[in-house]
Amino acid sequence: MIKDILAYLLKLLAFTILLLGVHYYIFFIFFSEVVLFFPLWSIYLFNSFLVFVVFAFIRYKVANGYKKIYNLFLITTLLKMVLAMVFLLPLFVGKAVNAKIDVINFFIPYFFYLAFEIISLQKSFNQEETK
Repeated sequence: MIKDILAYLLKLLAFTILLLGVHYYIFFIFFSEVVLFFPLWSIYLFNSFLVFVVFAFIRYKVANGYKKIYNLFLITTLLKMVLAMVFLLPLFVGKAVNAKIDVINFFIPYFFYLAFEIISLQKSFNQEETK
């Protein structure tokens, strides 16, 4: 299990660097004059940390015999959404100048990370079933 989690961490790190690089490049080319409330690196750090914690938690529970994997995934995804709203709370209370751009800059990577997490969990469970 630890080996799987470390392999996942390396894949997540590579995915994060690639996605952050592309995002930063696109933002720099098209929106260089816009000042963001949240820097891009903080958005990626927040999302990658949550994705890693959820993956590790689900893998831990599965390794200990937990059978309701999809319920656990839905609960952790809901918890991630609540934490995302808490993270974005300063934008919602009116402290940001460009709140719409900040929210878009947050949720585009959020959904990419969600897709990465779903694909990784599915591959992990398929590999476990074939063993």
